[in-house]
Amino acid sequence: MTTATSRATTTGAVGTAHSRVEGRDKVTGAARYAGEIPFAGLAHGRLVLSTVARGRIVSVESGPVLDMPGVLAVLHHGNAPRLETGYVGMLGVPPDPTAAVFQDDRVPHAGWPVALVVAETSEQAREAAEALTVTYERAPHDIAFSAGRSDARPADGHMPASTEKGDLDAELAASAHVVDEEYVTPEEHHAMMEPHAATALWDGGRLEVVDSNQGTTWVADELVRMFSLDASAVRVRSDHVGGGFGSKGLRAHQVSAVMAATELRRPVRVVLTRRQMFSLTGYRSPTAQRVRLGAGPDGRLRALDHRSLNQTSTVWEFVEPAAGVGRTLYDAPAHRTENQVVRLNVPSPTWMRAPGEAPGSFAMEAALDELAERCGVDPIELRLRNEPELGPVSGLPFAGRNLAACFREGARRFGWAGRDPRPGVRREGHLLLGTGTAAASFPAGAMPSTAAVTAEADGTFTVRISAADIGTGARTALALVAADALRVPAGRVRVHIGDSDFGPAMIAGGSMGTRSWAWAVTAAAGELRDRLVPGGTVPPEGITVRSDTTAAVGALAQKERHSYGAQFAEVAVDVATGEVRVRRMLGIFAAGRIVNPLTARSQLIGGMTWGISMALHEEAVRDSASGDLYGGDLASYHVASHADVPAVEADWVDDHDPDDPVGIKGIGEVGIVGAAAAVANAVWHATGVRHRRLPIRPDRVLEAGGPRV
Repeated sequence: MTTATSRATTTGAVGTAHSRVEGRDKVTGAARYAGEIPFAGLAHGRLVLSTVARGRIVSVESGPVLDMPGVLAVLHHGNAPRLETGYVGMLGVPPDPTAAVFQDDRVPHAGWPVALVVAETSEQAREAAEALTVTYERAPHDIAFSAGRSDARPADGHMPASTEKGDLDAELAASAHVVDEEYVTPEEHHAMMEPHAATALWDGGRLEVVDSNQGTTWVADELVRMFSLDASAVRVRSDHVGGGFGSKGLRAHQVSAVMAATELRRPVRVVLTRRQMFSLTGYRSPTAQRVRLGAGPDGRLRALDHRSLNQTSTVWEFVEPAAGVGRTLYDAPAHRTENQVVRLNVPSPTWMRAPGEAPGSFAMEAALDELAERCGVDPIELRLRNEPELGPVSGLPFAGRNLAACFREGARRFGWAGRDPRPGVRREGHLLLGTGTAAASFPAGAMPSTAAVTAEADGTFTVRISAADIGTGARTALALVAADALRVPAGRVRVHIGDSDFGPAMIAGGSMGTRSWAWAVTAAAGELRDRLVPGGTVPPEGITVRSDTTAAVGALAQKERHSYGAQFAEVAVDVATGEVRVRRMLGIFAAGRIVNPLTARSQLIGGMTWGISMALHEEAVRDSASGDLYGGDLASYHVASHADVPAVEADWVDDHDPDDPVGIKGIGEVGIVGAAAAVANAVWHATGVRHRRLPIRPDRVLEAGGPRV
């Protein structure tokens, strides 16, 4: 990887490239995932999902199925235990009723869980589940998502629904240049490699769940509340996770597995099929966003209005806060943002990598590009002219805002200075070439976590924390952090994660995992180091110190804290077929101190690859008649493959956070933000045609027209 010119000299373990400590286990198959860990007496459950989009269950004909070979039980709303759902979980939201399975006879959307068939083998469970007859009373359904629905309404979610200051109409009227456009993003799915899987068993009066999730204490807390158990009676383990991206919290498979294990008093495993994941594990809602920008002759913003609509289910409200992007990136004397939802007969959306920021940045950064064109100002210069001094909505000072540094370094390395701003003029045979850019931003927070660090008698150290490694390299990063805090080589540190018995900790989400966990590990390791007497003897049981960062992280709320980035893309558009190919991408980020450059670069490139996929490929489409997806599988839902990902480079500028003990911010999600907009802006530069609806498919390119060779 090329080194940025401002890179500081690295000392200690943090900041040096380290291979994943569990890498060999993963590539040799020694690492066991949730769906393949053996248990004595294991039974297998298979969920049965509704085939109607709305209605009620009239009957579940379980008798014939119970007579099939190996079938042990059929759970449904008529015999399942009652669950508690009137609570707010550790993430501040009530549970999605989709996870609280078999509680009544209603069917609010296609793919709703209606039964679980349990058998001795997975093959027997599948055959019996497919044979189960469920009769429904159908009711009319509505899945029509579009802008301008009369039943759309503002919704808060994890941020206030609306913000407003200044006289928007007056500033727009006084603006020399105005952009007023609608931008549309489709339904998108997480599509991680490892499916959702969980095994539940009772051991000595204690419930144990071996799972694939993004936070063992998160799932344990939900199960404790839902099944009305003592907190000490539940243990959740999640050792290796093959991707999550926001979807691996509490879902129907864990709850139904616990129900069946309780009923049968033996281990029960439930693994979701790929098609079931398209109905049961959440997705990114489609959005319809209207952006209005008004600027003076020099391109400085006078008005910013960003309103976003997303769909949610009729049983649970989820807000995709796409309008939140402008609340931190750009200011104007008149500034209004609003997130709205509409309830439809669809599955519940959920968090998906960079929720809000990913679709919101497409709309905002495409609109900024349109404004730059109308102003006759370079797109990078336009953004630099509109750098705010304080948070546009909060009014708080920025705890470091290095977006300008990202743009300057990125422009230098991408060769932006030689760019002809005119669209549709670069040709290479039957191809039109173009380049585009966009800004990236994602909050950099931290949540309370606990950790324990033990000095072992053999001179090594053991870290225990309920962190989750969902592919980010968390084990390795925490080993480096602990080594520096203990002032020992990284090879003397072992890290154990993924066990709720280790105490509460932040989930792997919101780009806050590593930062939150590292804070707790640093605190425990520092105290342990202070306790150790030089040359003293460590007892056989070791010396353990525990930390709790609840009080320490509170001060972070006094400033605007974000990771930033500048995205650059070059595309080639085939004028005969409409095919768009990304030739190269560059992302330069200001994302705090980089703990492990090797895995950090992988994370950032992964996010940028998502941006390519979002811009050109991903689109889940629902059938109005059935309410279900056309082709809810990876054969029909297209994601970027190796052939679609060319030269993608990610790097960073120095950006240590002085208020964090390690200097960390977060990198998990900022890599996708702005990436789709950069590609879309490059397509405009290549063809002279704006695409405000994603993905930019070949048929849409051909229908839109543009220059022909």
